[in-house]
Amino acid sequence: MIRRNFLKAAATVSLGLSLSAGAMADTTMRIASWLPPTHPQNAVVWPTWGKWIEEATQGRVKIKIEYGMGHPKTMFELVEDGVVDASFSYHGYAPGRFKLTQAVEQPLLGASAEAASVAHWRINEKYFAKAQEHEGLVLAALFTHGPGQIHMADPISSLADLKGKKIRIGGGVQGELGKRLGVTAVGAPAPKVYEMMQQGVIDGVFIPMGEQKTLRLKEVARNVVALPGGMYLGSFSMFMNPEFLDGLSAKDREAVLSVSGEKLSALAGRAWDAGDDEGYKAAKEAGVNLNIVNTSDAIAKEFRDLTSGMDDAWVEHVADRDVDAKAALEELRSIARNYGK
Repeated sequence: MIRRNFLKAAATVSLGLSLSAGAMADTTMRIASWLPPTHPQNAVVWPTWGKWIEEATQGRVKIKIEYGMGHPKTMFELVEDGVVDASFSYHGYAPGRFKLTQAVEQPLLGASAEAASVAHWRINEKYFAKAQEHEGLVLAALFTHGPGQIHMADPISSLADLKGKKIRIGGGVQGELGKRLGVTAVGAPAPKVYEMMQQGVIDGVFIPMGEQKTLRLKEVARNVVALPGGMYLGSFSMFMNPEFLDGLSAKDREAVLSVSGEKLSALAGRAWDAGDDEGYKAAKEAGVNLNIVNTSDAIAKEFRDLTSGMDDAWVEHVADRDVDAKAALEELRSIARNYGK
């Protein structure tokens, strides 16, 4: 009996020591990504955030990027269900769930992705967070890609030439633009665009310039119309599983959050801006026909006329979210347009 009690006590102490050691052990945050490893999101944003996290936690928390885990629209569920600890995705891939995020996508913002991303984060914190569109997730950042432009297999001379063309549409505000342009919308994740263009499944795509390089569109979309400020911006979020965060010590949890938020949003926007610059260079070097449109050009006026009333339509669209959408949109534009001044 004495020996049994001794062994039981010893086992309890051993278990306690093991749990204590486990609590102090390094933790790896598994991150699912659906873009190529060379894309700025994977080559710059995640690694930089990972470095910030390691420094803030004194090496106790690290990250690991994992690929090939499915369609980008499934990333929200993968993180919610704890299959992975963090990921990112485009809000337009989950229509109906994310409506307020389309504020930053509205045409004619005329700001960089970095400026728009900072504005995106601040406006969410002030106006949109209470609507809980990201329920079940912990937001690490909100950001946008650079201006979405028109990439085509064959050249166009006006927006009217797009009518009836098969265009890959990623969702969000692109959908409304596609309707107004009269295109035949084709849904697909961005990594599939090259193959679809190559096979003639689609005639073109609305996407930022960075993808001329990262998705090799310079080989298949040899004609680009670059409108001033682009057609739209694409809204993204980076997010974490709340149980993963809860599993960290209070100190490390606070450390991870301290290098997220607006700081991370700005980093992501800045990286995607730089990616666009690289895309322009790659397209020029490849001899892509680049039509860089000025604000005074007829096609720019055509686009402004086309988008008339979209602000009001969005405000009406989000009426069920019980937020001051009009004020939020005005403030978002003010922040973005004055960023860095």
